[in-house]
Amino acid sequence: MKNEKMKKIALTAMFLGIGLVLPFLTAQIPQIGERLLPLHIPVFLCSLICGWQYGAVCGLILPLLRSLIFGMPELYPSAFSMAFELPAYAIICGLIYLCFKKKNLLAIYVSLVGAMLGGRVVYAIVQAFILGLGENGLTLSIFITKAFVNPLPGIILQLILIPSIVFTLNKMKNKLLK
Repeated sequence: MKNEKMKKIALTAMFLGIGLVLPFLTAQIPQIGERLLPLHIPVFLCSLICGWQYGAVCGLILPLLRSLIFGMPELYPSAFSMAFELPAYAIICGLIYLCFKKKNLLAIYVSLVGAMLGGRVVYAIVQAFILGLGENGLTLSIFITKAFVNPLPGIILQLILIPSIVFTLNKMKNKLLK
């Protein structure tokens, strides 16, 4: 039990490290980062591999730490908002995944899609709190654009990459245990 917990803590630290460097692939161009969502990938992976609790910690720390070290995303309002959004993704994804007996592709996809929708609701609530609602704040069209239209390439990337990685790791783990 203690050994398993240490493995999960080490993996969470690894996912934090990946989250710190992965956005460099977007060459620090905010417009590309907003579309590919590089911070989301390690948080989803951590949640599916280590559990929702570890994914939530990773999601809470990652945007704030990255903002403090590299200045991207900017601390307020972006990193602050993401510090609510990313843990929500991890918690929802991990809890849905736990509901499935078989950890197959269907379980991974349902968990991801459910989390993507739920996390965006949390994002909207935080953004509405920060910016307010209405003409000078968050509107429905701004929310849809920022939550679904602009990040569509990242959503597609996540729906291809994350299930592939988790499914492969689960398959390898099952072979190693036989």
